[in-house]
Amino acid sequence: MNAAVMGIDVGTGGTRALIIGERGQILASAAEDHQPFASPYVGWAEQHPDDWWRAAQIAIRKALRDSQLSAGQISCVGFSGQMHGAVMVDGDGKVVRPALIWCDVRTQKQCDDLTSQIGRERLIDLAANPALANFTLTKFLWTRENEPQNWRRVRHVMLPKDYVRFKLTGHPATDVADASGTLLLDVSRRAWSTEILAASGIDRSILPELFESPAVCGQVNSNGAEASGLAQGTLVVAGAGDQAAGAVGMGIVTPGAVSATIGTSGVVFASTDRPTTDAQGRLHTFCHAIPNRWHVMGVTQAAGLSLRWLRDTFFQGCAKSGSDIYHHMTEEAAQAPAGSGNLLWAPYLMGERAPHLDPDVRGALVGLTASHTRAHVIRAVLEGVAFSLKDTFQILEAMGIPIERVRLGGGGARSALWRRIQSEVYGREVEIVAAEEGAAYGAAILAGVGAGLWPSVDAACESAVRVSERVMPDPNHVAVMSAQYQRYRRIYPAMKSIYSS
Repeated sequence: MNAAVMGIDVGTGGTRALIIGERGQILASAAEDHQPFASPYVGWAEQHPDDWWRAAQIAIRKALRDSQLSAGQISCVGFSGQMHGAVMVDGDGKVVRPALIWCDVRTQKQCDDLTSQIGRERLIDLAANPALANFTLTKFLWTRENEPQNWRRVRHVMLPKDYVRFKLTGHPATDVADASGTLLLDVSRRAWSTEILAASGIDRSILPELFESPAVCGQVNSNGAEASGLAQGTLVVAGAGDQAAGAVGMGIVTPGAVSATIGTSGVVFASTDRPTTDAQGRLHTFCHAIPNRWHVMGVTQAAGLSLRWLRDTFFQGCAKSGSDIYHHMTEEAAQAPAGSGNLLWAPYLMGERAPHLDPDVRGALVGLTASHTRAHVIRAVLEGVAFSLKDTFQILEAMGIPIERVRLGGGGARSALWRRIQSEVYGREVEIVAAEEGAAYGAAILAGVGAGLWPSVDAACESAVRVSERVMPDPNHVAVMSAQYQRYRRIYPAMKSIYSS
């Protein structure tokens, strides 16, 4: 048996391929950027699935080359990817239209129609979540209503990572963790919901086959092998959406373990041993990547996106020679005091999910004075994103979900300042894991379980995931952040009064 496996993460900004060995050690990692998503109208976000496939081919070949392994030494491939994207494919396997991705919120009408037809409480009973504009089903319904000529061509629907696997294997498949974010899954029973399918008029035949995340669901076929450089016949597991896979990569697999991950979006993720739902639907309850386990998570739409927007809009060309622009920005932000001189950032650039479920609210920089500097503005953005994630921590505590340890991931874990800010906003010690590859690492662990390197996901995480750093909050800063958070919570009602019309 070969002792190397590959994880592939199809993100928003790019695709990463990662190879790990039998002890979880990283042997090689490579990435290729995607074209930026198109947003022709406010609230729209589209990417072309064939660009993901292009990037995946490049990343896979780079990782294989850098690892100095032969393709035949990769025993299994696992997948992770951005959730909620609506990929539509015709009978010849060709993409019908660009995918409506996770941050596309054009579908409020379809959400309202579905809620009216099924009932909000019944939807939460079945799918463990209300109808939200981010979820995949509403994107299919929008396409059917607004582009009937495209919908008539659809023979298969899938999620972003599943399209790349489809190109590798020729077989439409998905996992219960990623399918949880479609609004088509009966989350408690881990099966497609016949009631939601009937109510929405979606034909069961266009849905992919469902698998548990570590289960083998296919093999690389001849076309996939020729395109990617992987060996024909290489096993492929179902994998998971980026949040569940990222949680596996950070060891967030048992109750009491919670992660706060800042990528383009931001997510607070808590593992549970049963499907626990928020009656108000403010948090998402999904299947975990581990069989017979679930998770609860809250999402900030524009977490890392807030910092990227600030960079692209105001900081182009500001980096010192040879340094990363984000490093330059956070260095500057460190010159401002905790609390940013009472300057507040509300990160609602793409509407907001947890806890507001409001696609129409907009971002705001509140409390500007003539004495504020650029450093205050950058730090306010970093703090505002952490405040938005703290909203989810508050709801988890109210739901009685235990929070015994908190681990940070994504870009928010790479900055020493952002790590410290998060620790002080959450008022908790936070941990950083040694492998910073996130979802791709989790996808590789799932592949390792599928290949038999480990007997279970729990055993794999116990063996492979290690804590490299712990950050303790400064008690004085915790008090400042607590007061600032109370001010932050007053922004949303004010913004809603402005944009609700």
